[in-house]
Amino acid sequence: MATDNRTIKVNDRTYRWPDAPVVIVCIDGSEPDYIEQAIEAGVMPWMQKLVENSGSDLRAKCVVPSFTNPNNLSIVTGVPPSVHGICGNFYYDRENDVEVMMNEPSLLRTPTVFKAFQDGGAKIAIITAKDKLRRLLGNELKIGQDAAICFSSEKADQVSIEENGIENVLDMVGQPLPSVYSAELSEFIFAAGVKLMETVRPDIMYLSTTDYIQHKFAPGSDGANAFYAMMDSYWAQLDALGAVIGMTADHGMNAKHNADGTPNVIYLQDLLDKLIGPEKSRVILPITDPYVVHHGALGSYATVYLEPGVDQSALIEELTAVEGMEAVYTNQQGCDEFELAQDRMGDIILVSKTHCVIGTSEERHDLSGLEVPLRSHGGVSEQRVPLIFNRAVNGIENRSDLRNFDVFDIALNHTTH
Repeated sequence: MATDNRTIKVNDRTYRWPDAPVVIVCIDGSEPDYIEQAIEAGVMPWMQKLVENSGSDLRAKCVVPSFTNPNNLSIVTGVPPSVHGICGNFYYDRENDVEVMMNEPSLLRTPTVFKAFQDGGAKIAIITAKDKLRRLLGNELKIGQDAAICFSSEKADQVSIEENGIENVLDMVGQPLPSVYSAELSEFIFAAGVKLMETVRPDIMYLSTTDYIQHKFAPGSDGANAFYAMMDSYWAQLDALGAVIGMTADHGMNAKHNADGTPNVIYLQDLLDKLIGPEKSRVILPITDPYVVHHGALGSYATVYLEPGVDQSALIEELTAVEGMEAVYTNQQGCDEFELAQDRMGDIILVSKTHCVIGTSEERHDLSGLEVPLRSHGGVSEQRVPLIFNRAVNGIENRSDLRNFDVFDIALNHTTH
């Protein structure tokens, strides 16, 4: 087959036109240890063969805050949040005095790889676990008959040609609608992806899971290994169908609890009220989304908006000394460090240590849904993620600081299709 020499440019990155279908997988919450321990347990035979022989097993850093929305949008735009604007799952719109979810496509400041390739004539398919991401990932795409496919497994029973570019997904997959709090929510994504590869055969496919399992199960546990064995079986099928597969994660995951199993929390709003007085600050937790049962809206990253007159330097010094705190930055320092959009962050940015999380006020967190000791993410301690390809990779030997949002570049430009 003749090589297609076309290229597509978006967000100052140039991508080669694929000669084979390219499937990019974002494994939500997957620190490298999950895959490493599953291979050691013998439950991922396809992945074991890949990392030992036929593929490329790399590591990268994700975006901080290490949450779902900023990292998925970095992956699909190829740039950090300072460019695309999605700096968390949740933020405070200071101008309008309202706290809002960062799910609206209007908040995205740059086009996606999908949009650029569709404009060039490519067939696009996007399947995500939770519907909160679907509209952001599908921003500006033409959806409909003979156009892009974009749906979530959460609402696979509500798909339509007009809204999602597909119908009757439950019949196509042959599985019931999964619970949003289940491993099956992610399995549905891969089962649907295989069906689409067998039929529609998209040029570019993006599959993004949920981290429900990683919040519940540590690497090497039976629950984690069963989940990774499931994914391994579907990746093997996509590989057999001739796809170039690139796998990464939006963030890692760590235990965030004390020896007795209780969450290890810095309740920051309560602390600030004591230090500078009530109603002098507003704590925003960018991990916040509608699905808080498994993490209680507790993560290792927060931003604080201060009222005028607060001595910011003195406050930063006090907060830096708090047990469990990793680092405290001014807005500019934090945004420079983590490549964030300054207008969507507070006056202070805080990151807690590996086994500690940040909350608002203790009374505002309902932890009754936590069935197991807290595991969560958000800080620099969850920044190391896998970057794995089912083909040999070349031409990146001099790139020492790979990011998860390099995955499209490597899959399209640095593998043999």
